Amino acid sequence: MFKKVLVPLDGSEIAAKVLPKVVEAAKLCKAKVTLLHVCYSGVGAFVGEASPGVIKKAEAQEQKFCSTFLAKAGKELKDQGLDADWACVDGVPAREIVAFAQDKGYDLIVLGTHGAGEVAWYMGGVADRVATHATVPVLLFKTLQFKPPMLKEIYSQVPGENFPK
Repeated sequence: MFKKVLVPLDGSEIAAKVLPKVVEAAKLCKAKVTLLHVCYSGVGAFVGEASPGVIKKAEAQEQKFCSTFLAKAGKELKDQGLDADWACVDGVPAREIVAFAQDKGYDLIVLGTHGAGEVAWYMGGVADRVATHATVPVLLFKTLQFKPPMLKEIYSQVPGENFPK
C-alpha cells in the first residue's frame, strides 16, 4: 500500500507523539519512513529589525537543533527495525512539506495536529495547510488532548465558597 511515508516534525514532544503510530503503520506496510523538519526563522517582514549576524546565528542554531533531534528520532526508528532517514530543509513549513512529498515521490504524509483552538480555526495551522494542499494522502493525528477541569477543581478556585468536594 504505502511504501514511502513522510513524517514532518517540528521538534516538539507533541509532534513526536505520532511516531508510535508511524512505527505500527510502517511495519505493516514495510514502508520507508523519512522524518522532515523545516527550518523557518519566521522573521519575514521583521528582517530589517535584526542584524544579519543575529539572523545568521539563529539559522545556525535552528540547523543544529534540527540535526540533533532528527538524528535521535531517526535512530530510535531504526532501532525498532524500520528503514528510516531524515532531512532538514529551509522555508515555510507547509509549503516545503507539500513540495518535498511531491518532488520525492512520497505516497503518504503523517503529521500531528496540535489542536491549537480558535487561533488555528481562523488562521489555519501547518497541518491544515498540508492536508488541503498536498497531492498525496495525509493522515492527521490529534496529538494534543484537551482535558476539561473537574467540577471540584473549579469549585476549589472560588474564594470564600465552600462547595462539596
